[in-house]
Amino acid sequence: MPTVSMKVNGQDASADVEPRTLLVQYLREHLNLTGTHVGCDTSQCGACVVHVDGRSVKSCTMLAMQAAGSEVTTIEGLAQNGELHPMQEAFKENHGLQCGFCTPGMIMSAIDLVNRHPNPDEQTVREELEGNICRCTGYHNIVKAVLDASGKMGG
Repeated sequence: MPTVSMKVNGQDASADVEPRTLLVQYLREHLNLTGTHVGCDTSQCGACVVHVDGRSVKSCTMLAMQAAGSEVTTIEGLAQNGELHPMQEAFKENHGLQCGFCTPGMIMSAIDLVNRHPNPDEQTVREELEGNICRCTGYHNIVKAVLDASGKMGG
């Protein structure tokens, strides 16, 4: 089996994997980073979103080998020195979660959205998060959280 190496949440990571191993499997099964969820296995729900070299990616659609040499950030890598990332804090403060299953992928997508659109309006947030499904919240508080966090992230 080939060895795949990358930097995950700021740490060097390496494991022997089958060539067909998905990035989400690598993160969950080889690195025990279970905050990245598997929801649909068809890349439609967005529960598996992580950042690869700073951009959001559905990790169920990418092979671990494709991420070799990249910097990967998962939900576990956002908080720094015990402080939540502004997006995590905004989801908490604005009640942008209910069951929590979609939350990690939603937060990772939202951070990428705000990085690309520093001052998004409500329509932009709704359009950009279209690839992330939440079956609980109705999205209103998620949108509110993203708009709140955009100001805190320098937008």
